[in-house]
Amino acid sequence: MSDHDLPPARRDLARRYEAVRRHTLTLAEPLSPEDQAAQSMPDASPAKWHQAHTSWFFEALLLRPHLPDYQPLDESFHYLFNSYYEGLGPRHPRPQRGLLTRPSLDEVHTYRSHVDEHMRQLIARCSDAQWTAIAPTLALGLNHEQQHQELLLTDALHLMSCHPWRPALLSTAPAPARPGMSEWLRHDGGLVEIGHDAAAPGAGFAFDNEGPRHRTWLEPFEIASRLVTCGDFQRFIDDGGYREPRWWLSDGWATVQAQGWRAPLYWVEGDDGCWSVFGLHGLRPMDAAAPVMQLSFYEAAAYAEWAGARLPSEQEWEAAAALPGIEQLDDQAWQWTRSAYHPYPGFRPLEGAASEYNGKFMVGQLVLRGGSLATPPGHTRTSYRNFFPPAARWQFTGLRLARDAHPRTETPA
Repeated sequence: MSDHDLPPARRDLARRYEAVRRHTLTLAEPLSPEDQAAQSMPDASPAKWHQAHTSWFFEALLLRPHLPDYQPLDESFHYLFNSYYEGLGPRHPRPQRGLLTRPSLDEVHTYRSHVDEHMRQLIARCSDAQWTAIAPTLALGLNHEQQHQELLLTDALHLMSCHPWRPALLSTAPAPARPGMSEWLRHDGGLVEIGHDAAAPGAGFAFDNEGPRHRTWLEPFEIASRLVTCGDFQRFIDDGGYREPRWWLSDGWATVQAQGWRAPLYWVEGDDGCWSVFGLHGLRPMDAAAPVMQLSFYEAAAYAEWAGARLPSEQEWEAAAALPGIEQLDDQAWQWTRSAYHPYPGFRPLEGAASEYNGKFMVGQLVLRGGSLATPPGHTRTSYRNFFPPAARWQFTGLRLARDAHPRTETPA
């Protein structure tokens, strides 16, 4: 059966499946087989593993339980490419993924093709009742793979940063950042609603941690219309920001001292005192107008303190996303907030194996909002909740400033 013969909703999701799966291979194509097997640190994964794990997700959560007589290509892959799903059995240790020289990259591509062929069968052959049951998991799997597409890039970039050549992942020259002045935008606060409303018409996909939609009270605040730039952050460095403990949270200052931080992760100072920044296009002179990235939460909070401001809460960020004049919401850098990653009121995890997707990580993490230049197009929403530990800084993470605002006063008649 061709996809033209499928009902429209099923056809659209089938075509999206093909596009998402193809895009993963496109992103990995500039990397050599050797590049794709290496792991630069425990928090990063090899590109080969990302490609296999995203296939494992469809196999473990859809093909094994729902396609009759499905036969895995290799039963051992279920152990090798499980990430953190305790309910689906044991798994290879995360810090040792770079030791998986076998299966080869060609064999991983064969595995992807095997899963894709059987996913086409499942989508084409399942009954309408089965489709109703599996479509949400298929949509989850596609958004999961898009998350790994960004991780594939960020992990490969970290790997390349460890090489003396600092090779570029993209051969084209980057477009220069568009200069602009950041302005303070006011939000009067009050009772606002945030989060994903699954019951709203045309609500579309959202991860379980984005809901339920709920009310929250905000005091009046102001938020920057644009992200903090590299030029802004250099002034913090030049003012001794990494040498002055008063700007830092205690854990942040301890990390600065222990790790020897003196600039964002991929900044390189030349003999002439000028900075270059390593990115997807290789090592290039710092663009002062470009948003600063590869910042930990600790660095973002320290800069905000130095600037006489603060980081927004995630509730403020989401409410401000609709303000006229706000820019760079989701296409430059993920933006650290001051909010701990906690469940929303009334949160319930998904059913079955997917229940482990988000909820069990709701401790010891900070929320980031927006999206980055590495986030796949169409993957973000204003309700999207990204999260990382406060010391993490190999992602495309930056910041937007906020500050308290006084309530408006009525003008006497």
